[in-house]
Amino acid sequence: MNKIVAFILMLLIAPFLGSLYGLIHDQITYTISPEYYSKFKFIQFGLENWGIGENIGTLKTPEIKLNNPRFGASIIGILATWWVGLIIGICLSLIGLTHANGKDMFITTVKAFALTILIALVTGSIGLIYGQLFLIENPPNWYLPDNVIAKGRFIMVGSMHNFSYLGGLMGLIAAIIYTMRQKNKIKKMKVRSKLPTTL
Repeated sequence: MNKIVAFILMLLIAPFLGSLYGLIHDQITYTISPEYYSKFKFIQFGLENWGIGENIGTLKTPEIKLNNPRFGASIIGILATWWVGLIIGICLSLIGLTHANGKDMFITTVKAFALTILIALVTGSIGLIYGQLFLIENPPNWYLPDNVIAKGRFIMVGSMHNFSYLGGLMGLIAAIIYTMRQKNKIKKMKVRSKLPTTL
């Protein structure tokens, strides 16, 4: 495998991995706060215009009821993260071009992407806990629809979403560091393998 092929493969895989992360993430957050979607995200993404649901609220306080709300949450997750996955994939693939060959580049870049996802998930989970411990009692100056009933859960999910984007950035930085270290590690291993063995 040459490096150009590895680069193209990563550009194809990265949006898929980003979408998968968003899908799983939003299924979790939908479970915690369905209102975050029906009274905010579904409206923000205009899902009532997709022919899969209707507004059962008012013009001032809309609430979108979908035929299959979990499917709607999946759509939101994919739309919100596929492009983030692509950007991360481009960044890591460009740095991956510094590897000696396509195989090392591809394996390292996939592992680096997985590291980014892991850090984003952990950071998002911290955001959820942070929201529960600190933000419910001291609500931030966020948009909060007037018709939200379970405000605490809404705030927790909002916190998790915000932390997840921060986690994506932190994960990207960690992945870049990992990629560079792996390049040096692989290079040293190859040099050692070429050294003559002593009897």
